[in-house]
Amino acid sequence: MAAAGGKTYSFKVVLLGEGCVGKTSLVLRYCENKFNDKHITTLQASFLTKKLNITGKRVNLAIWDTAGQERFHALGPIYYRDSNGALLVYDVTDEDSFQKVKNWVKELRKMLGNEICLCIVGNKIDLEKDRHVSVEEAEGYAESVGAKHYHTSAKLNKGIEELFLDLCKRMMETAQAEERSRGNGTSHTSTARRGVQIVDDEPQTAMPAGGCCTSG
Repeated sequence: MAAAGGKTYSFKVVLLGEGCVGKTSLVLRYCENKFNDKHITTLQASFLTKKLNITGKRVNLAIWDTAGQERFHALGPIYYRDSNGALLVYDVTDEDSFQKVKNWVKELRKMLGNEICLCIVGNKIDLEKDRHVSVEEAEGYAESVGAKHYHTSAKLNKGIEELFLDLCKRMMETAQAEERSRGNGTSHTSTARRGVQIVDDEPQTAMPAGGCCTSG
């Protein structure tokens, strides 16, 4: 009955980082292709979704953009505890925002171990001349904690599609590995706990042809 024989993966991704590093701008650029020069402060968290088609498989992303202000830090675990992926965003012109990313990495590794796919994102590369975080330092740190490093600019729309596509592929690999270990009789992997839903195609796929793909 499932003509395409594909699967739909549902993943939760959380954005963490200091206020003003551009988390909201990244998400809005990715999901709606919008950019606003004025800084919008996120209160607690906002939530956007994106549907993709990757190598013939459908992926539903739920993207949680969290507040960066210190007073909201304690809310972090509410949003990231069952995430499949995390984007840890810093501003390349702000050394302190990069140091704060290291705290988030420690927290995520402590709470979720190596199950979560981590991306460390140096945003605002349009301000390259004011860079305060060296590429070598950032990439070296990411490698040391088993994360991948990306450079983005929400303003110029650079690096964002690649970042999310790569993250999706990594989350799919993790989910497939967990599926395989379940198939091998390994009981109770963390998939169920973290809410990765892998559902077979339903017959009533009456979506318009372009409905589940990213806009160019």
